[in-house]
Amino acid sequence: MANYSHDRIVPFKDSELGKKQQVAEMFDKIAFHYDFLNRFLSGGIDLYWRRRAIREVGAGIGYGIVTAAGTNRTILDVATGTADMAIMMARHLQSVRITGVDISTGMLEIGRQKIDRLHLGSKIALQTGDSESLQFPDASFDAITVAFGVRNFENLEKGLKEMLRVLKPGGTLVVLEFSHPRTPGIRQFYDLYLRLVAPNIGKMVSSNREAYQYLNDSVKAFPEGEAFIRILAGCGYADTRLHRLSLGICSLYTGQKQP
Repeated sequence: MANYSHDRIVPFKDSELGKKQQVAEMFDKIAFHYDFLNRFLSGGIDLYWRRRAIREVGAGIGYGIVTAAGTNRTILDVATGTADMAIMMARHLQSVRITGVDISTGMLEIGRQKIDRLHLGSKIALQTGDSESLQFPDASFDAITVAFGVRNFENLEKGLKEMLRVLKPGGTLVVLEFSHPRTPGIRQFYDLYLRLVAPNIGKMVSSNREAYQYLNDSVKAFPEGEAFIRILAGCGYADTRLHRLSLGICSLYTGQKQP
């Protein structure tokens, strides 16, 4: 199983903990401020990215899976964090049952509070879980989503293959992840923003500069675009596709499990 440079990018360079443990600790520390910083640092455009991904999920579960009439579609939201993606899917998609998993108990607690406030407990269940060792039987889900989480996998291919295992035949994987704009000027501004602006704002709001320095480092090291499409195909996904969003700041990837 191949290793990639982003697999070795960690939030706390002086820590002896592995990447998974460091990522969990990092998100536990910023959980209370996470939603605000997400909206603020993205200018709210992340909501458009998520809606665009949900359209792909809807198309996948609408046409790719044969399910008995009256049966809820099952969706797994990996690296669900504070459940933003799960909540948006519950609102936009009909007849779905969503399970969200994350390694950060702090983020999940915030997510559960949001779900309770919105009375969505009948559609969404959250649980602690590791993307590289999912505690579900084979072929459990009609669709799987990962919004800005694959960069945090300790072993990218292991996580992708594990998600393929729990997908039903014909099921769809939808991944949102930051990427590198290619337009001259835009790319330089984006790099400067990730390198200087985001970490300093993160420090002011959450007293945790490391989390947003890690954002910059992991985005730079992640094998995005066509490289990630090749990795998906190598892990066994079919009909892999790439959609660049907002001048390439974000990329939407889709793949299917062979029927």
